[in-house]
Amino acid sequence: QVQLVESGGDSVQAGGSLRLSCAASGSSHSIFCMGWFRQSPGKEREGVAAIYSGGDTTYYADSVKGRFTISQDKAKKTVYLQMNSLKPEDTAMYYCAARAWCSSFLVRTFSGYNYWGQGTQVTVSS
Repeated sequence: QVQLVESGGDSVQAGGSLRLSCAASGSSHSIFCMGWFRQSPGKEREGVAAIYSGGDTTYYADSVKGRFTISQDKAKKTVYLQMNSLKPEDTAMYYCAARAWCSSFLVRTFSGYNYWGQGTQVTVSS
């Protein structure tokens, strides 16, 4: 079992920056993927960024490439999402997720995540 706790959500002006954090606990797996997803009212949940802990491979949705950066501190079991040049369309509830038995290929699928955090709200105003 993996427990995930997100933090860092806030309200910012367009063009601003935020850093989300996701602290993981309880997992005995050393090789897995962690990802950030988001969902806004009336829209389906979408993958934003993911990282494969085995090789630090990262993957991003086209909508955030060049603006968002996912990183991890393996010692702290924490994953971060640095979000720069935020746009109003980035407004959403952001969820951290984890999956075991991942790979540098599977990290690109945004699928198979079976552990989820409670979410943290990001609001970007114009």
